[in-house]
Amino acid sequence: MNSKLVTKRQNVLKRFGYVLVSYLAFAAVAAVAQSYPVKPMRMIIPYSPGGGNDIIGRLASAKLSEALGQQVIPENRPSAGGVIGADAVAKAAPDGYTMLLGHIGTLALNPTLRPDLPYNPVRSYQPITLLAKVPNILVVHPSLPVKTARDLIALAKNKPGALTYGSGGVGAIGHLCAEYFKQAAKVDILHVPYKGTGPALIDLMGGQIAMVFAGAAGITPIVQSGKLRAIGVSTLKRINTLPDVPTISESGLKDFEVTAWFGVVVPAGVPPAIVMKLNGVLVKSLQRNDMRKSLSKFAAEPVGDSPDEFGAFIKSEIARWAAVIKASNIKAD
Repeated sequence: MNSKLVTKRQNVLKRFGYVLVSYLAFAAVAAVAQSYPVKPMRMIIPYSPGGGNDIIGRLASAKLSEALGQQVIPENRPSAGGVIGADAVAKAAPDGYTMLLGHIGTLALNPTLRPDLPYNPVRSYQPITLLAKVPNILVVHPSLPVKTARDLIALAKNKPGALTYGSGGVGAIGHLCAEYFKQAAKVDILHVPYKGTGPALIDLMGGQIAMVFAGAAGITPIVQSGKLRAIGVSTLKRINTLPDVPTISESGLKDFEVTAWFGVVVPAGVPPAIVMKLNGVLVKSLQRNDMRKSLSKFAAEPVGDSPDEFGAFIKSEIARWAAVIKASNIKAD
């Protein structure tokens, strides 16, 4: 037989073999995704029970269980900065049975605050969707002669270094939010770190410090009681629970937005079909009235974006907060 014909025939067979192998691999993945899940799943929540992370993680787990017909078990793995739980998911099998309830801290702040981080928020995970954003509220003691963030900025500029703000600790979202505020407003306000937002609010109510950035859910009842005054919301739109409180953007710091956000990620390498199945379930659940009502109880705004959009958001948040952290020379405890 002509050698050229033999070679041509071999090449054709080789190409056919490649196509067949690719088709079989695709069919196998598609079959796995179609039957997935076939056993219980885990949602790792890298913080203690009872907080916003825990509530949102359990809501998401319940909706996944309901839609997929398999139990999704919420598992709290608390540690400083959520590192232990986040690392456990990064090292888990990429089969779609282990998920992380990611947070601005674990996915955006830790990379800069903790240089020895055992996981990489971009390379270690496959994003599923951004679930929700929770606003921060700028609150002051009622005796402070300010009604808006604009008033506070003017007061701080007249008395540089004289005002103090409290936070739940170095690197906490309240700390970073206040530092971002200081940089945007070009004011000098002294940071007083506490072991948790609760003690900071107690001292604020006692008049020992001037201001705190606190999550909307916990602070709203205190504001409504008159013990503290809310003077600014950290989202671009006013919130339903405190409709009379202007946004900080309205007070002159254009486009000022800082939220505690939450989203679901899985280990890198989970098959795309499984990723899209999880995304579809969660996005659909966020459109349901019961889910939106549950989230609204603590002023959480549902999102529900695509995996690519969530991935791009994580990268943008890492870059944004790296600049703030470095400019303020913040080092995690």
